[in-house]
Formats: sequence, structure tokens, C-alpha cells
Amino acid sequence: MRISRIWKLLSVALVAVVSAVFLAGCGSNSASNDKKELVFSKSQGPYSELFEQGIQPILEKKGYKVVGKDMNDLLQADIALNEGEVDFNVEQHTAYMENFNAKQDGHLAAITPIPTVPAGIYAGSKSDLSQVADGDTVAVPNDASNTARAYALLQKAGWIKLDPSKDLSTVTKEDIVENPHHLQFTEMKSLNIPAVRGDFSYIVITGSIVYNAKIDPSTALLKEDILPHLLLQLVVQEKDKDSQWVKDIADAYHSEEFKEYLKKNNNGLWYVPEEK
Repeated sequence: MRISRIWKLLSVALVAVVSAVFLAGCGSNSASNDKKELVFSKSQGPYSELFEQGIQPILEKKGYKVVGKDMNDLLQADIALNEGEVDFNVEQHTAYMENFNAKQDGHLAAITPIPTVPAGIYAGSKSDLSQVADGDTVAVPNDASNTARAYALLQKAGWIKLDPSKDLSTVTKEDIVENPHHLQFTEMKSLNIPAVRGDFSYIVITGSIVYNAKIDPSTALLKEDILPHLLLQLVVQEKDKDSQWVKDIADAYHSEEFKEYLKKNNNGLWYVPEEK
């Protein structure tokens, strides 16, 4: 009789422990969904500044506390996001994110396109596209997604022709099928290109580099037609994509208040995605 009573008490205790664990788990998910303190990876560039100046005030009016955590580069930012050190970032396009997920076992998700600074052809030693001549030198970024967009832009300029059977998002120098001016391309780290622009006839640089180097975006000789996979995105962990706080950040980017901010503060730097 006593043994039966002990087993009964143990069974009740076990049920209580399991229930507590389950409820704690549910509470944790709920807290993740409804949390009001957010941390984002902060970079030295236009995207973090646009967020802090145009989006953060909208979120703070909704009761959020937002803190930026400084990151040295985008890879560090994505690792921090993937490991849960930060909640989101606003400085990468889909092509970069998908490459990170594939190579770093990432679980990141793109939520919505956000304003993006186009890549452009800028003057080096030559100041006009019409001055292009045989043997001219062109500096282009050396990271895969931005190298592809550079060659796509050079094709838009009419300087080269790329293999039409290849995806523009993945083209390389080897996919150039026509180069009538015999242009010489040097692929190098984007950050280093502005400092040596005088060593090249022309340079191709992306938006964040334009901004950080304090180059006037209106001086671009030609800007890219931004392909969908190169639009900047609000990026979060896959597990958080349906959370209310994620929806609130996305809504802020599409809000009338943010549109008014851009009208007053867009000097031609930003390409704003059309809403569907």
C-alpha cells in the first residue's frame, strides 16, 4: 500500500515537472515573439545610419528599446546574428545572405527589401564614359556577388558583352565573351578601391563604399539597374521571421513616416524599392 502511494506521488511530481518545462518553453517563445528590447548589428556605413535616423524613432514610439552592437564587417555581423548575439541586421542583400547560409550553415531569413545604394561606375583618371579607349584599366570589387554586379554594370555601359546563357547574379570575368576595348580588369577589395582610383581609368564601387569614402553619389558616370537579389534586406534568424517585433520593423520601413523622412533626406544616394 505504501509503495503504491509512493509511486502515485512520484507520478504526480513527474507530471508537474514536465508541465513546468513545457510552460517555460511556451513562455520563452512568447517572450521572443513579443520582446521590446532589440539588438542590431551596427556597421560604419549608410544602412545602419538610415536605420538609426529613420526607423529607430518609429520603433521607439511603439515602445521598443533598440541598441546597436558594433561589427567590423558583414561576416562578423552575420555570425553574431546566426548565433543569437543580435536580433537583426539591415546591411546585406539576398545574394550575400544565401551565400552565408550555404557556407556557414546559417539559418538567416530575408524579410523585406529596404532602401539600397546602387553600385556605379565612377571616374578614375578619366571623367567621362565616352573617353573609354583600348587598354583602359578598371577596378572592380573582388567579392563574388559584387564582382558579378560590376560586370553586369560594365555590360550596361556597352563596354563588354557577357555570356547570355549565364545568370547575371553569378557572372565572372571568364563569362565575358566580347571586350572590344581590350579593357583590363583588376579585382580587389572594395574598401581599397577609392584610395587608388587615380591608378585606374575607371572604378566600379558599391553604395556603402561610395558613402564611406564620402564620394558624391551624383558624380556616378553610370548607375546599375539593381537586380532583385541585390536589394538590401531586413534579415533575421529563420526562427524569428514570424515574430511581432520583426513585423513591426518591416512595417516601419513601409510606413508613411519613413517615406516622409526619405523625401527630406534622400539626396540621390538611395534607391527605394517599389512596394508590391
